[in-house]
Amino acid sequence: MQGLVFWLVYPLLWLISILPFRLFYILSDFVFIVIYHLVGYRKKTVVKNLKLCFPDKSEKDRKQIERKFYRHMCDMFLETIKTLNISKKELKRRFTFNTDDIEKINNLDKSTLLMCGHYASYEWMVSMELYGLKPKSYGVYKRIRNTKLDKLIRGIREKFNTELIESHQAVRTIIRNQQQQQLSIYGMIADQSPKLHKANFWTDFMGVTIPFFTASEKMATQFDMAVVYLEVKKVKRGFYEARLKPISIEPRNEAEFNITKKYVSFLEQQIQEQPEFYLWTHKRWKHKNAKVPKHAVISHRNS
Repeated sequence: MQGLVFWLVYPLLWLISILPFRLFYILSDFVFIVIYHLVGYRKKTVVKNLKLCFPDKSEKDRKQIERKFYRHMCDMFLETIKTLNISKKELKRRFTFNTDDIEKINNLDKSTLLMCGHYASYEWMVSMELYGLKPKSYGVYKRIRNTKLDKLIRGIREKFNTELIESHQAVRTIIRNQQQQQLSIYGMIADQSPKLHKANFWTDFMGVTIPFFTASEKMATQFDMAVVYLEVKKVKRGFYEARLKPISIEPRNEAEFNITKKYVSFLEQQIQEQPEFYLWTHKRWKHKNAKVPKHAVISHRNS
């Protein structure tokens, strides 16, 4: 059944991917009407998250953020589909990397761990390969249960030479590459919400104390990898600018959890500046009232 549904839907996705951008964003406007006004996709979660994170803003201001977010989300979803047929030249024009940042990565004598969040366009960061990046790039991801959809997403994200690896294969891949002396860069979306029994580290995020994964920090320290933050800014519709901001060049010299706290600070700063570009539909704050496990560490970022 999954295969049948996929082959019925795929031709539509392919047609969307070849639309001229002017028509493409007209379609996105229509999708916004359906998702926001008719379906109300996860609207309760979005309203709850915005109220929690921006209690001092008026309901009118939060409503404005909410509408802008849904418009952006529809754009980003369709832009992922657009990657099926977008050219290297067009993607490079629409998603620009600071070339000095790329050169700094190229000049390192160690591999790099790239931390990013569900902010702006994390899908189009695959264009990094088009800017002369020398280390082999990997994207750490969680496999989608629908095998056909998983294959499609892999094809989209691997189109420009980024190789996807499942999260449980990350350490094995890093060890193999280090044994072969292959410098690499590993991209990880690090603002997922961990399961409560695995919530070992809690810190404040948008004014709320919640748990964060520390796998990125642990891998960087274990394998002595430099750590950078992917800062993506949406310049205008369909256009983004990206910077690679250093978090730590020598992670083994950092205090425990300091890398994670720096990451959270960078992400929070972006959300405060332009909140409409964060993925408010995911339940990032679902553990806010949970009992902190006895083994966990609470470490506020200003401490």
